[in-house]
Amino acid sequence: MTHVVTEACIRCKYTDCVDVCPVDCFREGPNFLVIDPDECIDCAVCIPECPANAIVPEEDVPGNQQSYIKLNADLAKVWPSITKRKDPLPDADEWKDKVGKLDQLIR
Repeated sequence: MTHVVTEACIRCKYTDCVDVCPVDCFREGPNFLVIDPDECIDCAVCIPECPANAIVPEEDVPGNQQSYIKLNADLAKVWPSITKRKDPLPDADEWKDKVGKLDQLIR
């Protein structure tokens, strides 16, 4: 199993999770992070670090967000690795609790 970054990360991109990842499985896009399922070791240390509660075990991805499993896998193949914490996006706190953000994702 792996962990999945879900919709809550879109337009936030908090990187607290990146600092604690022991295997550098996070990949960075313009306004979203993903987890490379081939690198994730299912340690779960990233879950409590995410201020947006955007990271969940694959088996716990809600039904309406199942597409994020494939999205993480696909984007992890093309986005660069991120291994150090950065500042979140400037308006991250405004977007953190919004839903229906998939149309905001910049690939």
